[in-house]
Amino acid sequence: MSEIDGSFSAETLDQAFVQLFRDAKPEVSSKAGDRLATVLTADEALALFDAQLTSRHLDFAALAMRERGKGYYTIGSSGHEGNAAVAEALHPTDPALLHYRSGAFFLRRAQKMDYGFGPRDVLLGAAAAREEPISGGRHKVFGSRPLRIPPQTSTIGSHLPKAVGMAFHLKRAARLGLNDDVPARSVVMCSFGDASANHSTATGAINAAGYIAHQGLDLPLLFVCEDNRIGISVRTAPGWIARRFECNPCIRYFQADGCDLVDAVATAREASEYVRTSRKPAFLHLDVVRLFGHAGSDVALAYRTVDELRAELARDPVASTAKLLLDAGVLSAEEILERYEAKRTEIAGLAEDAMAQEGLRDAQDVMVPISPRTPDAVATEIEREIDGDARRKFWGARLPEDSGPLALSGHVNRCLGDMLVKYSEVAIFGEDVARKGGVYGVTRGLLKRAGGVRVYDTLLDEQTILGLAIGAAQVGCIPIPEIQYLAYLHTAEDQLRGEAASLQFFSQAQFQNPMVIRIAGYAYQAGFGGHFHNDNSIALFRDIPGIIIASPSNGPDAAAMMRTCVAAAKVDGSVSVYLEPIALYHTRDLHEDGDGLYAAPYDARGETIPLGVGKTYGEGEDLTLVSFANGVRMSRRVMKRLEAKGIKARVLDLRWIAPLPTEDLLREAMATGRVLVVDETRRSGGVSEGVFSALIDLGFTGSMARVAAEDTFIPLGPAADHVLVTEDGIEAAALELMRHD
Repeated sequence: MSEIDGSFSAETLDQAFVQLFRDAKPEVSSKAGDRLATVLTADEALALFDAQLTSRHLDFAALAMRERGKGYYTIGSSGHEGNAAVAEALHPTDPALLHYRSGAFFLRRAQKMDYGFGPRDVLLGAAAAREEPISGGRHKVFGSRPLRIPPQTSTIGSHLPKAVGMAFHLKRAARLGLNDDVPARSVVMCSFGDASANHSTATGAINAAGYIAHQGLDLPLLFVCEDNRIGISVRTAPGWIARRFECNPCIRYFQADGCDLVDAVATAREASEYVRTSRKPAFLHLDVVRLFGHAGSDVALAYRTVDELRAELARDPVASTAKLLLDAGVLSAEEILERYEAKRTEIAGLAEDAMAQEGLRDAQDVMVPISPRTPDAVATEIEREIDGDARRKFWGARLPEDSGPLALSGHVNRCLGDMLVKYSEVAIFGEDVARKGGVYGVTRGLLKRAGGVRVYDTLLDEQTILGLAIGAAQVGCIPIPEIQYLAYLHTAEDQLRGEAASLQFFSQAQFQNPMVIRIAGYAYQAGFGGHFHNDNSIALFRDIPGIIIASPSNGPDAAAMMRTCVAAAKVDGSVSVYLEPIALYHTRDLHEDGDGLYAAPYDARGETIPLGVGKTYGEGEDLTLVSFANGVRMSRRVMKRLEAKGIKARVLDLRWIAPLPTEDLLREAMATGRVLVVDETRRSGGVSEGVFSALIDLGFTGSMARVAAEDTFIPLGPAADHVLVTEDGIEAAALELMRHD
């Protein structure tokens, strides 16, 4: 091998390979041939070598493209090419969620499927070309619908929870007759690096996998840790991955040399067969090397010694496979170099073609896959009737509409039951939702009626709950997970933002995560709370492109909006965040105790409420109060107080925080010329900021003011009233606006 100096680069690695086989003296022996033949035919070995060569030259090409200012992604797979062995071991239809260094796996899977996706498409991704078939130039990813590889972008362990979710729901989806695309006896595979294995997302997912397996439930999941012993520049402690994962009693541990093709294939086959037959998870520890810096701009010698890099270079898996083929008599040294140089020429030509392709043309071109909306189709789906016999069988002698007036929680409960009847895909789960029926009784009775396959409790980990939902969605379910309190979502928000909401964008909607995330939220719980149970911050949701944010203020709207969210999931693959105001769960009165004006009978059909359509109460011409959730009830009460003082107001219930009902907003603002936004979220990052911006963008020039909660966490007990919106505060702000207009 050539010597490593201060300029260690792709050229160093390239020259080392060429020199090795230019000077190679074959040691052809029956021992080498017999060892190869124990796991692979000559044709299989050559195909794997081709995948490894292709991956290596793609890395070289990506770096060369960057040097010319026409390539934008240089995290390569050099040193990790042994992961092709895992692709060899798995069935081509097994779902695979790939680490960004799993290039050889991806190429071997494409070979086995004989699908048109190949190295040109990888280069189109590096060039951010619009023609690239999975992300359309939005990111360089390993992904393909026909290859059963959902694309991953930042794979620092964030894809592991949804891998758990996919594996957990395979059997359930099969029992419900869903997702013929993935055979019921499939294995789900996810790969990641040794540094990522220390991330809380990964440790949480692996813990969840062990917890599920401990209960004797099916979880056919193969974790593959590609261990190169370094994360960017930070070394993984020697022996840590083995020590950490070899002793898990519920996840079987396998270890292989990823630089030795025979060992890697044999062990990967053993591991995958164990998972497939036992339906239990396994951890495959693949010992590999990293032959460059982390990415193209990273200089490895800034934090690694020449001796370290020399030792890594000596284990080069591509050279190791070539030497195996040489010693087994499959290829001569000359034939190895011929293949190597032919691949160089092929990839260089494909790179030139990729660099010549058009990129994304404008903002609309970039944004088109974020949130596909087909309102007419969604409306048709909402109107599609539930089978009457099935509904009577589910509910028994007393149908929901026979229950009399119900508060908001009752409407949500009955609607969830109807969704279970209407959609065999629907699954409802979360902490406490099954046996207990939810902390506030919202899911009470659904387990008994629908059974444990479709309504079930999860462990106490919001990251896992959302990961289960994403995985369920990718095998054909429409999950309706519950996050018990709004504040709990903050511990797992990347599963929503970075995983669930982004998949359509990075796959041009070829992969989707249809789901409705129920969250008990907002404040105003009398006699109970503190900041964990009375959280009024929803800024993180408003910052996520493409998601639907539903915020009902009353029972009939809650049921109707749930129907819309589920239909949008079914038709458009939408991700909805459905915010339920805890304080209104059991509220039955509007103006006076006992008036019953905030309860209503459940209507199985009910009003159809399209996305982005609000609702107006009153016809006053003096002032428009704009609000949502708890603020609507407070505003309607204040409207009556203002009327007693000669001020005629109207209240616009936004209902949808995203998309905002802009047409309704402008119409109701123009009707009075004065707008007071009643915002129970915070001044900074609150909903009122979006409302004001929308009105300004729409050309409204009237008077505007707001009353909003303070920028603080919510304290326990009566002190909460000091920082939350109150009816007295709304009235005072309304009078002030009228006085100074």
